[in-house]
Amino acid sequence: MKYSSQSVAMPYFIAAIGLFVGQIIFGLAMGLQYVVGDFLFPEIPFNVARMVHTNLLIVWLLFGFMGATYFLVPEEAETELYSPKLALLMFWIFLIAGAATILGYLLVPYSTLAEMTGNNLLATMGREFLEQPLITKVGIVIVALAFLFNITMTMLKGRKTVISIVLLMGLWGLAIFFLFSFYNPGNLVKDKFYWWWVVHLWVEGVWELIMAAILAFVLIKVTGVDREVIEKWLYVIITLALVTGLIGTGHHYFWIGTPEYWQWLGSVFSALEPIPFFAMTVFAFNMVNRRRREHPNKAAVLWALGTGVMAFLGAGVWGFLHTLAPVNFYTHGSQITAAHGHMAFYGAYVLVVLTIISYAMPLLRGRAANDERAQVCEMWGFWLMTISMVFITLFLTAAGILQVWLQRVSSTPMPFMAVQDQISLFYWMRLWAGVVFAAGLVTYLASFFVKGESKPLIHA
Repeated sequence: MKYSSQSVAMPYFIAAIGLFVGQIIFGLAMGLQYVVGDFLFPEIPFNVARMVHTNLLIVWLLFGFMGATYFLVPEEAETELYSPKLALLMFWIFLIAGAATILGYLLVPYSTLAEMTGNNLLATMGREFLEQPLITKVGIVIVALAFLFNITMTMLKGRKTVISIVLLMGLWGLAIFFLFSFYNPGNLVKDKFYWWWVVHLWVEGVWELIMAAILAFVLIKVTGVDREVIEKWLYVIITLALVTGLIGTGHHYFWIGTPEYWQWLGSVFSALEPIPFFAMTVFAFNMVNRRRREHPNKAAVLWALGTGVMAFLGAGVWGFLHTLAPVNFYTHGSQITAAHGHMAFYGAYVLVVLTIISYAMPLLRGRAANDERAQVCEMWGFWLMTISMVFITLFLTAAGILQVWLQRVSSTPMPFMAVQDQISLFYWMRLWAGVVFAAGLVTYLASFFVKGESKPLIHA
């Protein structure tokens, strides 16, 4: 580490990985519930398992983003973090609040949890991905504001770079758009309209700025390519991401009661959304090919390249498959959506967090890179998780195509549950691919405990 305050990133990374493990455990439980309907019932019904699975995903990625920021910003600003103590205090508040919320989901009926946590004062619960109780949402806002204060003050007293400015724009956008989770209008059209201002404008808007900044930082460190070259690429990528992503929100407005012009706006701009992800892939490979040095952390380079490729496939290609209004008319809400969601989240955000963890953790532990055996183990984890995610996506896509045909296109459409029986084979295959993914995660975790000679510490 160049700055001692960067060490506050370590607990955030450790918590992120721990919550990632929890997310996959509940993902496997859900996969089994798809084919064995009474598995864990009534202790953990499907709706609760799904709520925990998705909430853990969001929370562990936020921990990863925060840890990445605390590691990255001091180096970019060339100064110590404004308040390491505040960063650690917010870590424990966030972790305890998150753990208490998950336990609430598991141990208390959701309606009772709503009554206990003040939902009658300001109704914010009950919406997909935003199921958190009111007090948890308030806690998230407090943690986010303290975090942003800490980072902004650090940047104001130090060097300003394109990477840190883009990152800060993404983080402030994340906090601002989350405020719409407190707005829960009685009109269902308005509810869905503004709900997407959190969900879409996070994952297809401001989170893309965070991802691009983290990826650019790692590529500068592992390739030695001039900062000016990488920053020019970064300008292009974030411009494309914002222009396409913001108006591309319209692909969620096709069938919820909004004006028809959203079908044109949503279709046109959503069709352009793969471009920034393709640019990111070209960017990553181009920087690695132009590298001026062979960095000893080859695993981090692999994660970085994987981020570009998988983000383009998941968010770009699979997003485009069902984003045009005439196609989406038949496919929305089907397993094709689930296929896109799984690969897009994995490619764009899971991989970029694991990229910065792969690069930063050896430095936080006093070495430039892990032993080669540990890196081989880590790379095995990458390939097992990535290949299995490809198969999860393919199986869900096949299930979705058959579902759309049997349920919505056929001249004799079948009832929903009858169709689910017909496509259960794909659910079984998805489950086994999930087991392989879990094995890849265990392999990745094992890499942290492989002992051996470490590379000498160098300052990049």
